[in-house]
Amino acid sequence: MTAIHDNLKAVQDKIQAAARADAHADADEPTLVAVSKRQPDDRIDAALDAGQRCFGENRVQEAQTRWAARRAAYPDLILHLIGALQTNKAADAVALFDVIEVVDRPKLARALSGEMAKQNRQLDCYIQVNTGDEPQKSGISPADVDDFIAQCRDEYGLNIIGLMCIPPADEEPAMHFALLATIAKRNGLDKLSMGMSGDYEEAIGFGATSVRVGSAIFGARDS
Repeated sequence: MTAIHDNLKAVQDKIQAAARADAHADADEPTLVAVSKRQPDDRIDAALDAGQRCFGENRVQEAQTRWAARRAAYPDLILHLIGALQTNKAADAVALFDVIEVVDRPKLARALSGEMAKQNRQLDCYIQVNTGDEPQKSGISPADVDDFIAQCRDEYGLNIIGLMCIPPADEEPAMHFALLATIAKRNGLDKLSMGMSGDYEEAIGFGATSVRVGSAIFGARDS
């Protein structure tokens, strides 16, 4: 799996270069979240062998199968949930993940809050913002996000540290990255999860503090 090692190094080099060129250069280097959904075990193990410890998964059940047994071997592992979460999976998500990036509605915020209290786990959370107001996509509308952030903090007691977005595939991502950064700034949030394999360098230029990269590291996903 030499290719995985080489791909990781190439992505990390590009992240460092983009961060150096960015106006936010005083900030810490953006975190690389390696998106491991639907990837075979040998590719995951190769990434771990190369030193990668932060991974993103879309589905709770798939992530349980992949990561539950690896926790003991890699105590410094950090798992981000980056795919839509149903409320009936909130308990499993809180038990497995370290960061929830997809808080997007009051019902889910309430479920996560209850499970964190029950399990005595206070996870870092991001609000997912549907910056393009796409009806088929998860995320709260930009028009509603300020009130929702306040509700998550004040009513549900969630530790909201930042915002996440997935720009529309047919639009220039820059305006969506800029919008997310604006929303974060006016709400006093420091973390921006934005940018994927095709645009993570551009996202860093708009202040991304973490990027979610899959195919540029692992190649095409299994169907």
